Amino acid sequence: MSGPYLYDEDPEALHTGTPRRRNGLVLGIFGGTVVVGVAAVLALPLVKGSGEEQAREVVGVFLAALDAGDTETAGGLLCQSERDRGEAEETAAAYAQPGTARIEDVTAGEVDGTDVREVLVRWDEGGTSTETTVTVVLENGPKVCGSTPAG
Repeated sequence: MSGPYLYDEDPEALHTGTPRRRNGLVLGIFGGTVVVGVAAVLALPLVKGSGEEQAREVVGVFLAALDAGDTETAGGLLCQSERDRGEAEETAAAYAQPGTARIEDVTAGEVDGTDVREVLVRWDEGGTSTETTVTVVLENGPKVCGSTPAG
């Protein structure tokens, strides 16, 4: 088959110029990833709460569980060193004091190089009150890790 051809010679390459680099898209993706990462880090305390809020919450749940006689839940909120002392339910029950518990104050501290929160709890029964300091550590989430008489 012969006939008239559109070109006298072979067709030219369609892209004959120097290729342009499009770095904007790559930089935009990396920049967006960095922005999302920084935003996630900054938003984490808003979602989880501050160390003080977490300590108040875990001690509040712990005390409510003890008040309801739910030593299984209270035992689950103990740190590993407290669980290692014996049966978690029995260890948790040893924290209970007579009366109604109320969280008074939370202070930050350090024990053996570990960041802790010390939660002051007042137990009121009739006209008398007892104060204890409950130590909270961050161990796979905030955990109750000891109690001492306040003072």
